[in-house]
Amino acid sequence: MADFSPGFYKTIKIIDAFTERTGEVVSWLSIPLAIAVFWEVISRYFFNKPTTWSYDLTYMLYGALFMLGAAYALRQGAHIRTDMLWEKFSDTTKGKIDFYGYIVFFFPGMILLFMTSIDDAWFALIHGEMSEQTTWRPYLWPIKGAVPLAALLMMIQGISEIMKSWFMMQTGKEFEHKAGGEI
Repeated sequence: MADFSPGFYKTIKIIDAFTERTGEVVSWLSIPLAIAVFWEVISRYFFNKPTTWSYDLTYMLYGALFMLGAAYALRQGAHIRTDMLWEKFSDTTKGKIDFYGYIVFFFPGMILLFMTSIDDAWFALIHGEMSEQTTWRPYLWPIKGAVPLAALLMMIQGISEIMKSWFMMQTGKEFEHKAGGEI
């Protein structure tokens, strides 16, 4: 049985606590999102005066909430597994699949997303890129900046997940049971 250093466990706990906290902070975006949608409905259907800003604000807030909450969902085990045989595998095999899946698919994908989206966000900031969706025309750098931030948060949590996969691969035991994740 593999023996892991206290630093190994502490690293996982620190990253998981960071992701929990960022998930809590990001969840507050749902309040202005709900208020904007509520106001648009009231304004449109009760006063027959739709807003010029609601559409842009709601898709940006929802997009940011969705993207920035992805690392928290990864931490909770809420992302979907497509392998129908997953439950039949031993914990050691599950650890190997997850470990190599993170190395081969997850990290290269997140690195690519980060690298391409940081350029888009920088371009939007430097050139003052604005939305063409409505007459309000807000700046796009905040929503475009959420994409590389989301990729960064995913990679940080991915470090914890790959360490947990390594633990499972070496010990044959799950590091900790995740909330949700299974249907």
